[in-house]
Amino acid sequence: MARIVEASTPLGPTLTADQKRSFHTSGIIHFPGFISRETVKTLWKACEAIQDKWIAEDIKMVNGIPVKWGHDVDGKRIVQRFAFANQHSTVLAEFLKDPRFNILLDLVGPEARLGVNEKDGLVVNHYVNTDASMFTQMGWHTDSVRDIFLGKRILPMLNVGIHLDDQDPANGGLRLLPGTHEQNMWNMLFRKTNFLNNKPDAREVAFAIKAGDLTIHDGRCWHRVQRSSLVGEASRRRVMYIPIIAGSYSPKSADSPTPFYHRFSHLVR
Repeated sequence: MARIVEASTPLGPTLTADQKRSFHTSGIIHFPGFISRETVKTLWKACEAIQDKWIAEDIKMVNGIPVKWGHDVDGKRIVQRFAFANQHSTVLAEFLKDPRFNILLDLVGPEARLGVNEKDGLVVNHYVNTDASMFTQMGWHTDSVRDIFLGKRILPMLNVGIHLDDQDPANGGLRLLPGTHEQNMWNMLFRKTNFLNNKPDAREVAFAIKAGDLTIHDGRCWHRVQRSSLVGEASRRRVMYIPIIAGSYSPKSADSPTPFYHRFSHLVR
């Protein structure tokens, strides 16, 4: 069983010295109770509205990013990975204007911003463990490999996760290797086989999540998503991710090409 990351004190009007020190040491932090369970329901309802529209229109690509389709526990077709969800819902777009997100920018520096129109925008991952699911786990990787594929300089990129379900780490979920955000280039690329290696690591850590919690991890850290040991409804995990990024502004549009690394997306299931 992975060691559990101890939750921080709740996010306040500013980041405390202890919160910043803890994050910069490990590359990981967990803020409990970021939003209420009622807000969780509102956000998921907005995601379902997008899903219904995309099903009706048979959407396969959003700003060059493939939509990952799958099937729910009842066999219904569902979106298992949304990209740029904020561009398709006023509810989600307004949520990202919450001023507390601006507090988090301090973890990167004065040039940091929310990537609402960059990278993959607001991503919604919907994991469910069934025979028909196309998204149950994700192998070890760093997000830095994406910049390398695109020929860009590796800059800090934080993944801000808004969790929509309770998550007992004994049943699967996010795993990370703390401190690996400060590794050298060789280890960033070759410590593990990107996406193909799903093996547990003795040093990995996990989160004990309640719906409404917020987590942040530095994308340069090695991380994976462990498949749930449960099947069906009990295995459901839904989490929204928005990146915090720096560097030159690189928005995406309907004309954006599909990044090369998405050719390997079929390996993530």
